[in-house]
Amino acid sequence: MDLHIDDFYRDAALGLVKLYQSFPRPVTLYLDDMVGILPADEVGLPHPRQQHCLATLLWLANEGYLRHLGTLGYEALDQAELSEKAFVRLSSCNHPFNDFPADTPASIQRASGSMAQQLRRHLQSRNSEALIAVMQYFFQM
Repeated sequence: MDLHIDDFYRDAALGLVKLYQSFPRPVTLYLDDMVGILPADEVGLPHPRQQHCLATLLWLANEGYLRHLGTLGYEALDQAELSEKAFVRLSSCNHPFNDFPADTPASIQRASGSMAQQLRRHLQSRNSEALIAVMQYFFQM
């Protein structure tokens, strides 16, 4: 089973949502805040889960979803911010996950129907299948 892919989607969603919440201000993304405090291995290397989380954030940067000034060891991504591409996608309400009645005011749809809000909702509910579906759509937009 490819559980590391499930972790990838969760880490990517969490990082993107954290950056969306601070947009346009750059912030430092601490891995402990994303995956918890995990013990180093027997030779002092960071826990593999932390390494995977950092690799996910670096992949998002390489693919143009975020920018950053560098890493702080395996502890954080320094001064990270969303790219325009990610901001536009996260702000979008034009996706198949909205099921508002036709008479719902546009302001309500925008506030609670954005991709960012969908990700928040699924992260909070721990519904990994729904989260993965939204992230896959996000990457295909």
